[in-house]
Amino acid sequence: MEPSGQTVTKKQRPVNLDLRTIRQPVAAIASILHRVSGVITLFSLAILLWLLKSSLSSETGFLEVVDILDGFFVWFILWGMLTALAYHIVGGIRHLIMDAGYGEDLESGALSAKVALGVTAVLSVLAGIMVW
Repeated sequence: MEPSGQTVTKKQRPVNLDLRTIRQPVAAIASILHRVSGVITLFSLAILLWLLKSSLSSETGFLEVVDILDGFFVWFILWGMLTALAYHIVGGIRHLIMDAGYGEDLESGALSAKVALGVTAVLSVLAGIMVW
């Protein structure tokens, strides 16, 4: 009971703990992917800087890096790194435009998320063509 003498009833709210049934809006998915692509880009930068350092250290280091980069799996990872970087840049531009006051409402936010995903898909295909 509350101090005023009234009984407090707890609201029975529906609880859905099955994450497979929760449908996120496209703007939320775009925001989550922007954060994930930022983390991937951070780790990619560390790997690429290590490869650069190794390749510039000596002729032997360069040949070791060439051997590392000689394979489909490594090129696939590089394509993924480029795709993550492209999405992070496109998503960052989207966020900057929204910070400027454009596209803040629900409909235009969803549209800008779809455009960002579409532009990234095109850039990903172009990166795939460049890598292979």
